[in-house]
Amino acid sequence: MDLLWIVLWIMLACSFIYLWLIIRGPSIWDRLLGKNLIATKIIVMILIFASINDSAFLLDFAIIYTLSGFIGIIFIALFLAERKKRRNP
Repeated sequence: MDLLWIVLWIMLACSFIYLWLIIRGPSIWDRLLGKNLIATKIIVMILIFASINDSAFLLDFAIIYTLSGFIGIIFIALFLAERKKRRNP
């Protein structure tokens, strides 16, 4: 088994640990952090898989996923901050 495949499986296991953080997280910010960590792991897994298979087109998917994840995190954080402002004037 190649070293990159081993790293890929270890990262997949770490993603399940972060999924537990999302489910169990005591606050919404912990859940948001878990979502961001899983998104980062998925991006790195896509890049490793592209390296294993010599697939350059997967790099485009990684860039698109990165941009959509970043924009999603920003919108969710702004929404939560605005909601907190409205609750506590």
